[in-house]
Amino acid sequence: MTMLSPIITSLVENRNRHARKRVTVISILTVLLIAIFCLALVLGQSFTPPVDVARVLMGKDVAGASFTVGQLRLPRALLSVLAGLSFGLGGVAFQIMLRNPLASPDIIGISSGASAAAVFAIVVLSLKGPIVSVFAVVAGLGVALSVYALSSRNGVAGTRLILVGIGVSAMLESIIAYILSTAPAWNLQEAMRWLTGSVNGAQLSQALPLLLGLIVFGGLLLSRQRDLEALRLGDDTAAALGVRLGVTRIVVIVAAVGMIAFATAVTGPIAFVAFLAGPIAARIVGNSGSLLIPSALIGALLVLAGDYVGQFLLPSRYPVGVVTGALGAPYLIFLIIRVNRTGGSL
Repeated sequence: MTMLSPIITSLVENRNRHARKRVTVISILTVLLIAIFCLALVLGQSFTPPVDVARVLMGKDVAGASFTVGQLRLPRALLSVLAGLSFGLGGVAFQIMLRNPLASPDIIGISSGASAAAVFAIVVLSLKGPIVSVFAVVAGLGVALSVYALSSRNGVAGTRLILVGIGVSAMLESIIAYILSTAPAWNLQEAMRWLTGSVNGAQLSQALPLLLGLIVFGGLLLSRQRDLEALRLGDDTAAALGVRLGVTRIVVIVAAVGMIAFATAVTGPIAFVAFLAGPIAARIVGNSGSLLIPSALIGALLVLAGDYVGQFLLPSRYPVGVVTGALGAPYLIFLIIRVNRTGGSL
């Protein structure tokens, strides 16, 4: 026992050090998110004094600021944060479950399924508003369960699921292209705006369903946090630790797809946020501790900062999906090369 004491002490110290690092990272990300959120409310095409912003947030009527902050900036910033949290949390759940950083909803067809349904509703059925969101949510869940079923022979292999997802995604993208090629001009613009991924025209009423989806599905996912951490060690190890693999996978898929679908239904498929958040969190936090909350915060930062950059810091105004797509495409190439060389994982 005396000989083991230094080893046990070292393990405890190492664990505490990683825990402190994780708390520090989460704290920094939270402060940074709050700072950018405040910046988005105060500074746009014009400057609004923080005192006036605070008065608007308290429900008071302030000449000029009530419209600029209350109707334009606040809904946009709030939807950016909620959508980013949903994309980041849902994306990293897939990557952890399948132990592959390429297993993102952007890659395996879930975003394409929601997009195809939304475009069909807008162009073919001439629908608008919340009903389009319902189509997107249902289609996202359906595509996810279909990909899971098609790749679940003799257990679910991450590589097989990714390949099946890529094939399904390619098929859905061809359907989207066909629908757009036949779309009348008055529907085409709305469909293209939705496909780009944008928080333009954001309204506070859109935040409530997104918030409810995040609470319900995010809470369900966080309840499986320990099981997800066990899955990072491999299926055999997780099963030996008492994890019910089939049940856990179904719960994680439904929860992650629910959040992704709700976010996509409101903002469109904002490119690569779900894909980028997990790997960035893994590099910052390291291999110890859950990546769920850090990834969610990074997703929110990517969408909020990306929208601000696209609106005010570039020569022309671009939707947030264009900015995140420009960031994500080179990282995807780098990650494919890294995984091919080393078999990398989160």
